[in-house]
Amino acid sequence: MKFEGTQSYVATDDLKLAVNAAITLERPLLIKGEPGTGKTMLAEQLAESMGAKLITWHIKSTTKAHQGLYEYDAVSRLRDSQLGVDKVHDVANYIKKGKLWEAFESEERAILLIDEIDKADIEFPNDLLQELDKMEFYVYETNQTIKAKQRPIIIITSNNEKELPDAFLRRCFFHYIAFPDRETMKKIVEVHFPKIEQTLLSEAMDIFFDVRKVPGIKKKPSTSELVDWLKLLMADQIPEAVLRDRDPTKAIPPLYGALVKNEQDVQLLERLAFMTRRQNR
Repeated sequence: MKFEGTQSYVATDDLKLAVNAAITLERPLLIKGEPGTGKTMLAEQLAESMGAKLITWHIKSTTKAHQGLYEYDAVSRLRDSQLGVDKVHDVANYIKKGKLWEAFESEERAILLIDEIDKADIEFPNDLLQELDKMEFYVYETNQTIKAKQRPIIIITSNNEKELPDAFLRRCFFHYIAFPDRETMKKIVEVHFPKIEQTLLSEAMDIFFDVRKVPGIKKKPSTSELVDWLKLLMADQIPEAVLRDRDPTKAIPPLYGALVKNEQDVQLLERLAFMTRRQNR
């Protein structure tokens, strides 16, 4: 079964090729791209299209690799032993299964999403090399080896906050989700708003791509932010004429809070508007 995208997810030909190549090679698919370009949603839609279970492991700065395998609660066991609880004699009662264990024991092939792997410590990816290679790991406390019943399809996302180790990269199939061009963006928006007025969409996209092209802007608006902005424009019934006939001395678009997300960029747009006013005198 090949991934061809879904009705609610516009996948480019390159992305579909990358997903299917990773599945064929039985390699983790490492996805990079700007925030808001649909990296996490890819795993969700892949699971939907294949009718597979999605197991999501959200990575934080404090996440350790062994937490994806299992965690042994020695403190609870010690407390129970002091209280004379019967279950203390079986160490398995104090083993908490991680997301990899959950994926490995699935009877049907699962989709495992390791989301934002670059948030963790630099050694985190290397600590998972053997488990991702051999699809098995050893539980010392219970003296058992956990092997994957069905090799999961692994999607790993990264926002490029830090470089990933070469040894880890060698084991992955890599794809960078380029920012959508105007035509692709139009298709994405129409998935969310199939009845959107085309004139409103055209004018809004003009402003959106203009803001992204402003030199020095710190946080370029993303696809998800465009979708949010259009939702507001339609909810407030902002006419396309307001966008089309906007004053060039006012660089900040209406309801800009959905697009511009920090004060530095707001100030930058305000300075551009001030410079435009001076040039027009």
